[in-house]
Formats: sequence, structure tokens, C-alpha cells
Amino acid sequence: MPLYMDIHNLDDGTTADDVAKAHEKDMKIQEKYGVKYSKYWVNESGKKVFCLAHAPNAEAAERVHREAHGMMPEKIIEVEPELAEGILGNFETNAAGAVVLPSGGADARDPGIRTILFTDVVNSTILTQSLGDEVALAVLGVHDMIVRDALSASGGREIKHTGDGIMASFVSAASAVRCAIQIQRQLDKHAQANPKRALKVRVGAAVGEPVEQHNDLFGSTVQLAARLCAHAQPEQIVVSNAIAELCLGKGLLFEDIGEVTLKGFNSPVRAHVAAWRQ
Repeated sequence: MPLYMDIHNLDDGTTADDVAKAHEKDMKIQEKYGVKYSKYWVNESGKKVFCLAHAPNAEAAERVHREAHGMMPEKIIEVEPELAEGILGNFETNAAGAVVLPSGGADARDPGIRTILFTDVVNSTILTQSLGDEVALAVLGVHDMIVRDALSASGGREIKHTGDGIMASFVSAASAVRCAIQIQRQLDKHAQANPKRALKVRVGAAVGEPVEQHNDLFGSTVQLAARLCAHAQPEQIVVSNAIAELCLGKGLLFEDIGEVTLKGFNSPVRAHVAAWRQ
């Protein structure tokens, strides 16, 4: 059965307990429409709720909400289960069905917001031509090892390998930036020890909600992160303005580079470069 995610804008005064009660009402009647609302994310500060359900179609999922409590979603989209799991992570829920942060307890509700990060090896094609396939693969393997070690240390999840880079997801924007910093520092150490096999990498990151536009899970956030990565200079970490704001007070340093023009975005986007050199 297809998997759907719906997004709700919460009215002023609606609490997480109100959402829990609404979810309980969904559970009571969902079988009538062949729907299974399994879990949901609550972002109280952003006044958003994201619900995940297996349903025969989007209309059936919507009918459950309408009959159960009348809290109707702004939109419902079909998502690939692998994509949802890759970006949003393993789904640990409390007794009410709300997704919670790992080992955070029943009240540590996961808001569903994610930071998406891309790495991109600079001149990977030239690297292959100059070193040969086998040596270039070994050098690119250094990138993969360093990135995956950094992901493991910072709680990031690898979503996919892009051929000359890695796409990853984070619950915390600060963790994503710290991961990027570790990547650049470790690559710099590798370059100093192996000057003939030095690797330079661009990193880009953006933060957003599960459902934004184009009926795609994290569609515009993924696109923004990828474009920021492409905009970055070798050895740079370029992040969206929202990430810099979320990292205030976290001991991370950023340089505001103003508004940048990115392919696929109608308006310029304000960006920042994260400092990583010690």
C-alpha cells in the first residue's frame, strides 16, 4: 500500500496534547477507510504537524482526518518509504504515536525538521584521468571513509552516494555544520600527509520541513543544499541563512556572504560560509 505524508498548519493555541488526542481519534476510525496512521511529527514552535500513513490513496487518508476531528492537512503527498527512512531516520515513537528523538524520552518530540548536506569532490573527472581508475578510486575512497566517519561521530545519516560525493541528513543543524568541519579538517590532514593525492571537497547544507513544494519530500531543501554545494569554492562549507541562525550560541563561526544567485531559484538566496580552519 502507498505511503503518504500530510502536513498540517496548527491553529494558535493548539498543543502537542491536542495533536495526540486527534491522532488517537484517527486510530479509532482509520480501518473504515483502509488507512493506517502509524506516526507523526510535532513542531510546536513552527506550528506544524506531519503525519505518516499507509493508505489506498490520498483521499482516503484525508477522509480519516475529516471524520475523526476535522483538522485537515494543507497537503498530502506520496513518498518513497526508503526516502522517508533515509531522511527522517528510524522512527521511535512515544505512547501517543509522536516521533521522539533517540533516547530523549517521551517528551523529546522530533519536530521533523532536517538539515540536508552534500559533499562534492572537486575535479573528480580530472583526478581519474591523472591518476588512473584504480588509484583514483582509492583516493575517492578516502573521501568516503572520512565523510562516513564524520557522519557517525555527528549523528548524521547517509542518504545516498552521488558518485563524487555523499548526501546526508541531520536532526541538528549544528551537528551538520560540525560534521562538515570535521570533513574539511580531516581532508586537510590527508592532503598534508599525501600531497600527490590531495582531495578538495565542496560542502553545502540547507534546513527545511518534510513537505515544502513540488510534491516531494524535502524537495526544495535538497535542491538548495545541492546548489549551495555547487556554489561553494574548493574547501568551503556554504550553508543557508537558516542554518546560521539555528547555530547561534553554538560556538560556530560564519561569514555572511550575502545573497547568491542559484540555478533553479527565482530569487537570490542569502548564504554563509562556515569557518573550519583551526
